[in-house]
Amino acid sequence: MPRLPAGRKSVAVSIALIGAVAAGTAGVFAVPPAAAEINPTTDKLGDHDRTLIAQYARQRATRALPDGATQPMPEFVTLLLAVRDGQTEQVTAELTELGATVTGTTPEIGYVKVNVPFADIDRAVAIDEVVAADVDELLRLEPVGEHRTAPAGGKPGSSLPTAPSAATPDDNPYLPTGETGSVTFKVQHPTYDGRGVTIGIMDSGVDPTHPALATTTTGELKLVDSVVGSSPANLIDTLFDDTWRYLSPSSRVTGPTFTDPLLRRTWTGPAESGLRVSAKKVSVSSISGSYLGVLYRESDDAVWVDTDQDFDFTDEELMRPFAVARQLGHLGVDDPATPVNERVPFTIDLEKNLFANTSSCRDAGCHGVNINWIAEGHGTHVAGIAAGHGLFGGAMNGQAPGAKLVSMRACHASGCSTAALTDGMVELATVHGVDVINMSIGSSPTFNDGHSARELLYNRLIDETGVQIFISAGNSGAGTNTVGEPTGADRVVSVGASVSKETWWANYGSQVKTPKGIFPFSSRGPREDGGFKPDITAPGSAVSTTPDWTASSGPAETGYALPPGYSMLNGTSMAAPQATGAAALLLSAAKQHGLAVTPADLRNAIYATADFTEGVEAIAQGRGQLDVRQSWTHLTNGVAADTVTVDAPVCTILSHQLTTPHRGSGLYNGCAPSAGGQVVGAARTYDLTLTRTGGADTAVTYALSLQGDDGTFTVPAQVLLDKNVPTTVQVTATPATQGMHSAVLVLDDPATRAVEQHTMLAVRAAAPLAAGATWSVQGTVKRNGTIVYAVAVPAGTKSLTVNLSGLAGGSQTRWWAFNPNGVSGERSVAGTGYCYAGYLDGNGCDPAARTYTNPLAGVWEFVVESRRTSPLLDNPFQLQASITQ
Repeated sequence: MPRLPAGRKSVAVSIALIGAVAAGTAGVFAVPPAAAEINPTTDKLGDHDRTLIAQYARQRATRALPDGATQPMPEFVTLLLAVRDGQTEQVTAELTELGATVTGTTPEIGYVKVNVPFADIDRAVAIDEVVAADVDELLRLEPVGEHRTAPAGGKPGSSLPTAPSAATPDDNPYLPTGETGSVTFKVQHPTYDGRGVTIGIMDSGVDPTHPALATTTTGELKLVDSVVGSSPANLIDTLFDDTWRYLSPSSRVTGPTFTDPLLRRTWTGPAESGLRVSAKKVSVSSISGSYLGVLYRESDDAVWVDTDQDFDFTDEELMRPFAVARQLGHLGVDDPATPVNERVPFTIDLEKNLFANTSSCRDAGCHGVNINWIAEGHGTHVAGIAAGHGLFGGAMNGQAPGAKLVSMRACHASGCSTAALTDGMVELATVHGVDVINMSIGSSPTFNDGHSARELLYNRLIDETGVQIFISAGNSGAGTNTVGEPTGADRVVSVGASVSKETWWANYGSQVKTPKGIFPFSSRGPREDGGFKPDITAPGSAVSTTPDWTASSGPAETGYALPPGYSMLNGTSMAAPQATGAAALLLSAAKQHGLAVTPADLRNAIYATADFTEGVEAIAQGRGQLDVRQSWTHLTNGVAADTVTVDAPVCTILSHQLTTPHRGSGLYNGCAPSAGGQVVGAARTYDLTLTRTGGADTAVTYALSLQGDDGTFTVPAQVLLDKNVPTTVQVTATPATQGMHSAVLVLDDPATRAVEQHTMLAVRAAAPLAAGATWSVQGTVKRNGTIVYAVAVPAGTKSLTVNLSGLAGGSQTRWWAFNPNGVSGERSVAGTGYCYAGYLDGNGCDPAARTYTNPLAGVWEFVVESRRTSPLLDNPFQLQASITQ
């Protein structure tokens, strides 16, 4: 596979925002980059980034640091720029003329990172060759599990699931890799287990000591390298990542005794010159709040860490980066009286010659030493799902137990900077020889059209390096258009979270009748431009590896407690590594067959054979659940597909901001009836333009079919496409009920095994609200299920009041609202995350009635859900809404 020239990550200074946003397809979704990446009339930054800039400007005078000190904030913002092909050098020159400082570039993908003074931001993004710009920000790691340790033993007299153990087989509902067909695939082909493949884990870091992440099935060491994507030259990481130590030329000392320039403490070290010393407080394990010192020798990049805090380096091991000698150090001392291990391992990473004039490195020649400990269990859990081997010491495995891993820690306890995620992704794909990358991190922007700077850069990185990226779809469902970023990138495989009846029982102690469904939290599509997201689904709940210095977690209702080193977590964060590990199996098999597989080949094989789950809306599952066996059959028979693009009408309250206003790559009408939306029972016909840009010079006949249609859509049986000739196909939508209706339009040449195009069709019929009238609906929602209703709120509305009633005794049911932007309307209401009737007394929120003041005009969605602990399988309810103007 082609790769970019090797090199260290580029670095930049950025301004942190506390409490910022939390947590693709050549031949299938080809978009000509020069023509279609940018709408020249649209702000290249967008409302979200403009809001960030305004907040940064308010914070720039002084800023509290984690240790209580303050420091002046720089007079600039760091921008991540996607520029036109071949224009990196030109853009760099123009930015420099503006007085901005370019701190890193990757010309092969048109990536420029630059520090721009506040006054020059508009001039910087207005440069013609700049396609899109993102402001560096701090993303929060989203909670993905209930951190309540289950009691030992079950409820008296109750039937409860048994705990996973060394006796658990590989095909199991706790870590349900078998639901993708991979366990059978590995039994049939024992060597196709990921061997020969390396998976990059872009996350919060991977535990280098976990026994289930120690070796591959062939006995090789599993963890190839453990590196850091954050940078001490990035102000977000300077403020929030206390694993970095900064060593400027002014910190030079000579042993055997010396005084550090910050604490003015006397230290003991080697009797030599050419040393640099630094110390800083830490927040890890039993040494939290203590000063941890680092001594660095310039001549050979040797590092000593004062792990026992005795101000003496002579009793410490000389350490080097993990890839050099696989060295591990340890911080803290274990307390045997507690279940967790307070003795935390760490590795070392270096970054030399940092950009000068940062908060901690103001002189040229400043170096950074990273004490790479893992503060969060998220990345280790993800790694176990993708490639764990011998969980609990038995036969239980992750998807690709034969694969190796590279850990890229771009996150810390406070979150992840988007600069670190971008730099780390580039480094993984270009330096470390990985074959596929998993990232279970993202944000939930209001405008998610797949054309942010990071998404364009990820598309290009996949094309240039041949490394496919899989990213979680987001945990912002179950409303429409809640898919996140950067998972919206065309060439990224976006993964939603499915769940089976067996896993509901094994991991939650919750019984359902539906064999398979989608988690309520799993983000739904389509993108703002109608783009096809999520692409596929994979199981989104897993018992997997976590560091033994973090508390194990899992729902108490299972009746069993997991031992240290294991936790049950759920989220699309868990679904993405299922898909990534499955892709590693396919790549492993392909390598053993001498079969060259491009990212486009891999995506097409996965997409064409995904198992669509009947009864689940298309916007929740995309093409359906990944099937490893069918994907492999597809790859071995060839997956070449003609390139067919789709141009379709889009109507949302933000569709005027699209690259081509009100047009996109899928049909999406989410408008209110008064603004161009559909009404129940009325038919509307939409013109979709199909253009075939590859394949035969003669006309080709394609079959058209629908997946997941509830009777809303009508399409012709076939279409004849000449090469490079736009052809109109008419799609008629007649929604029989209010709410969102979606289906997958499949375009397929019967003469090939490939599927040329999957297009999302989504229309919403909303019930209009009027002052003085009450909208009301009665229904029954199943345990763990959701029902989504849509109402149209007119302009000028002062308040929207919603009431939930008619519940049966003991029912644990809630509703939550999504505003017309596809963003939760509950964010300003305390406690709504667990605002269930009959559960935690509403958790500080009223589960029966809430009022939304000055609601945004347009279509609001109300999601009614019954919790997994509801004593009733079927939960009746009545939902009412009214407005005042």
